[in-house]
Amino acid sequence: MLSKYRKRKMEMATPPPQSSFNDSNNSHKNNQNGIVQSLLTDLYQVTMAYAYWKSEKRHEIAVFDLFFRKNPFKGEFTLFAGLEECLKYLQNFRFSDSDINYLRTILPPSVEEEFYNYLGSLDASEVSLYAVPEGTVVFPRVPLVTVEGPLPVVQLMETTLLNLINYASLVATNAARFRMAAGKKQLLEFGLRRAQGPDGALSASRYCYIGGFDGTSNVLAGKMFDIPVRGTHAHAFVTSYVGLQDLKNRILQSLQMLTPLDGGSPVDFVSACIDLREEVCKTLDVLHEETKQSELTAFIAYATAFPKGFLALVDTYDVLRSGIPNFCTVALALHRLGYKAIGIRLDSGDLAYLSKAVRQYFRKIADRFEVPSMANFTIVASNDINEDTLHSLNQQGHEIDSFGIGTHLVTCQRQPALGCVFKLVEVNKQARIKLSQDMDKVTLPGKKSIYRLYSHEGHALIDLMQRPHEQPPDNERRVLCRHPFEESKRAYVSPGSVQLLQKLYWTKGEIQEYLPSLKEIRERAIQSLATLREDHKRALNPTPYKVAVTADLYQFLHDMWLDNAPIGELS
Repeated sequence: MLSKYRKRKMEMATPPPQSSFNDSNNSHKNNQNGIVQSLLTDLYQVTMAYAYWKSEKRHEIAVFDLFFRKNPFKGEFTLFAGLEECLKYLQNFRFSDSDINYLRTILPPSVEEEFYNYLGSLDASEVSLYAVPEGTVVFPRVPLVTVEGPLPVVQLMETTLLNLINYASLVATNAARFRMAAGKKQLLEFGLRRAQGPDGALSASRYCYIGGFDGTSNVLAGKMFDIPVRGTHAHAFVTSYVGLQDLKNRILQSLQMLTPLDGGSPVDFVSACIDLREEVCKTLDVLHEETKQSELTAFIAYATAFPKGFLALVDTYDVLRSGIPNFCTVALALHRLGYKAIGIRLDSGDLAYLSKAVRQYFRKIADRFEVPSMANFTIVASNDINEDTLHSLNQQGHEIDSFGIGTHLVTCQRQPALGCVFKLVEVNKQARIKLSQDMDKVTLPGKKSIYRLYSHEGHALIDLMQRPHEQPPDNERRVLCRHPFEESKRAYVSPGSVQLLQKLYWTKGEIQEYLPSLKEIRERAIQSLATLREDHKRALNPTPYKVAVTADLYQFLHDMWLDNAPIGELS
């Protein structure tokens, strides 16, 4: 059983309850999202469960593997996410009276009442779940999750588990790719308004943080997941002001103290800005008549409200002829009162060119007014940025410090789904195989142990699947690794170290492993990605990572294939 510490840590790392459509699963328990419940499934899972029950297969013990067949975004790695939500789902897996009453209305009248009684008795106490730790880099065909338990029960879980893992892993991987493209620049997730509904938006904020983003604009996600929240203002704020007459509050308290006990004096901040405006424009070689007074008014208003956090959106009218002169005017006035402005945001135009021009303007102001820190003002860029945009900006030598990314990040526009599948591989300790004319869709039969073999330099070399009875690989001997389907592809590997990938996370109705916080999962993702060679992670034509089977599993797979494939006849 989990210690009180572990239970507390799990609750800290999970969101507060959401509204539920019904009373299913006591959704308040363990802070589970109320939408994630036993009825969040496809109808055919329920009809299969009835057919299993009807044919007396309810006590058969099945093993299912959850995996994907191809890495997303034309890359060669994926970041596994969503495990904690799966475990909360198992904790609350049950059908309420209202669930069962609803099923009575959609299933045929021929369904026996005893089946509904059976559904009412179900929980996950006889289920075991093995999984790769959340935040680990994973690859095609390797089971991310293996679920073992009564056949009808595990079948009923398929759709929900796929739902909880598919998008989480996809968007975390997308975020990791953005992180690699951006290097050490700050990344902020701005996708709430473009995400697929509120649950999609909250999931995006959570899993983008795991993938390497530094913060989010989503206030609820910040509260629920303890993610740093960031934001500025919109164009509407700027255009809402007409002129200086709109400023009813002209006073800002100075932080410049004459004595240690002096709290500073109130200053007419509007006048302080006006006094600086012409000199700023002259320094930047801009006519002050070209600058928009309404924009200056908006900046003064925002700076008065947030003198210690002034970051302005400068592209409402003209970045270089109005936005930057107005911003620098207000920033200098703040500086003279003891405050430090943060920087600006660009939301349109040629971001590389504008960022370099803006940086030059900042340096001019810093030199002319002898305020060196102003040369390093933060430049934030948004405007429909995707991964290719980041690579292009890098090639152009941009001066952007922080990126706000929304649509292309949270909607995963380059690829809408990861394509995880949930396949039966064993029943009552007898292996099962699915065949197909499409080789990629042939499953690897039986329960498997999964290891990651590392080089002596610490790089991940290969993921190796084997049958449970086989001796685990170790760094004392070399092991033959085979491609599961291509006979000629094989190699001996002498690992520097070996890692068992899957752990037992759930059995006998209890969580078995410590569940890390979101920040700890994020750190694991960073460390796991660092074990990959650079050629596996590069954006263009990355080297495929190798996933292999042992000679024993290879032979077992192909024997089963021959035993189950029909023999044709020519005439």
